[in-house]
Amino acid sequence: MNTIAFAWRFLWSRPLSAGLNVLLLSLGLGSLSFVLLASHQIDQAFERDLAGIDVVVGAKGSPMQLILSGVFHIDAPTGNVPLAAVKELEQHPQVAQLIPISLGDSLRGFRIVGTTPDYLTHYKAEFAQGSVWTAPMQAVLGAQVAKQTGLKVGDRFAGSHGLGGSGDSHGQTPYVVSGVLAANGSVLDRLVLTTLDSVWQVHEDPAALDAEDRRVMEEEREVTLALIRYRTPLAAVTFPRFVNTTTEMQAAAPALEITRLLGMIGVGTDVLRALAGVLLMTAGLSVFIALWSAVRERRADLALLRLLGAPPRKVSALLLCEALWLALLATLIGVLAGQELMAALAWFLQLDKSVLIGGLSWPAGLWSVPGLAVGVALLSALLPAYEAYRADVSELLQSR
Repeated sequence: MNTIAFAWRFLWSRPLSAGLNVLLLSLGLGSLSFVLLASHQIDQAFERDLAGIDVVVGAKGSPMQLILSGVFHIDAPTGNVPLAAVKELEQHPQVAQLIPISLGDSLRGFRIVGTTPDYLTHYKAEFAQGSVWTAPMQAVLGAQVAKQTGLKVGDRFAGSHGLGGSGDSHGQTPYVVSGVLAANGSVLDRLVLTTLDSVWQVHEDPAALDAEDRRVMEEEREVTLALIRYRTPLAAVTFPRFVNTTTEMQAAAPALEITRLLGMIGVGTDVLRALAGVLLMTAGLSVFIALWSAVRERRADLALLRLLGAPPRKVSALLLCEALWLALLATLIGVLAGQELMAALAWFLQLDKSVLIGGLSWPAGLWSVPGLAVGVALLSALLPAYEAYRADVSELLQSR
């Protein structure tokens, strides 16, 4: 205990040097913590929202755009597809479940999604208020939507044309809130959900001139895409090819496209990891210089300790404890900074109505941060500690 206390006092006898070393180590560890936390939480968010969706079918275009718009609702859709074609796919022997999705309008930037109750069941949604719709022009609000808009069960609202929330208002066809979902961390939290009939009605009512016109519109109804779950794993080999070659639609495999996306994001995380590595190397060099200088400056203190009976190993242990104190302080500050940066990123993404991440977490990879801090500190202290260990008392007194 005396060694630990002496090491703490020795460390802060040079406050500027100690503060600089803690800062450099904290910057490197904070950067690494942020990268590990961001990678972990983004992977979790993708995995959570993709669970149970084997393929997404929609208009031809970019497969990744189809996945981002249809599953995560963070991109514009590739277009619409005929409702009749989607119904035909639903009867395909390899399809176990098909959930249609219809997009086009929004509420203050939150997307209004026409779908079926199966969509809520798929994400295991639970209601905080009210219940699911029972008729067209009723809507269920995600937890984040209800929180930011202040709407509650029984309130009315009008959607806006387009996904950005700045389009013309559909004031002549308002929705009634039938329920509010409890927060579950999935994509549902930031969506307004309603029936497919509601989405069609909003756009058909103002445009229909007579009964014949409405009948034609009903025959030409479209949806944006369909989320499909396979009946057997073997369907992953044949079904996408069937859709892509025999229909005017395209099939995109979420697992493949998200792997590509994470591969592109990985370039950025590799750069951040490299930056963290450079900061840690710089911090290690700074700690080494500080401890090496401390051995030179404290010859009198080291000689006095040796004269009082301290063995060489205890003298060298003082320097090692100094390094461990630096590692402990830097780990606490660095991990805390990483968590705060993660919370800031989550807040920004929430404002941007993007992928929901955030909250305190400690993924397994984060345990490498304190281990790395201790490793860098001890490695930097080895040579100064050895120098203190082999120092001769008579030489220390003579140099004094």
